[in-house]
Amino acid sequence: MGKMITLTAKDGFAMDAYLAEPAGKPKAGLVVIQEIFGVNAHIQAVADGYAKDGYLAIAPALFDRAEKNVNLGYVGAERQHGIDLMGKMNWETTANVDVPAAIAAVRKAGKVGVVGYCWGGTITWLAATRLGVDAAVCYYGGRIANYLGEKPACPVMMHFGTKDASIPMDTVEKIKAAQPGATYHIYAAGHGFNCDHRADYDAACAQQARERTLMFFAKHLG
Repeated sequence: MGKMITLTAKDGFAMDAYLAEPAGKPKAGLVVIQEIFGVNAHIQAVADGYAKDGYLAIAPALFDRAEKNVNLGYVGAERQHGIDLMGKMNWETTANVDVPAAIAAVRKAGKVGVVGYCWGGTITWLAATRLGVDAAVCYYGGRIANYLGEKPACPVMMHFGTKDASIPMDTVEKIKAAQPGATYHIYAAGHGFNCDHRADYDAACAQQARERTLMFFAKHLG
């Protein structure tokens, strides 16, 4: 359904992005923020899914500043490579320079939401606090806890799993206490439960989270 395009950030940097267009007039624009594995088959499928639901969806290749054409698997050396790439990223540049280029690309559809997974969950939080988007959904964004002094300027929903070894529930409770205005959903699932390419995939939890996400976006984006 989708195609690769090129975005230009405000500092002139060119990055790739996967654009998925709905069959008819878009309900709104939606920026899909990747995990540490790049804009791989899973993230492209996620964007395609949102396009089928009527959104003009774009997944920017946010690791392009570190390495082009990142398309990784979820275990072994590929997983470690994703972790290494994350360590090379300048989070401020990603949030303040690169994500706005993706937002601008789908702004023609009207309101714009952001949804992100893992690393992208935290970047989505920063989009909600800094970038003037209309709604944001964060899936298991563990480093949100590092940015709790920031206040969202739009409605925010967060999804977490009780079996997520990388985001202990006390961290989730810390986030909830600092940001009581957000909507929280907790699942009996592990990290990455939304991704059907991962060992922690949980079909029932993923479906429930997706339904809640779509209802949230329908309410706030139209």
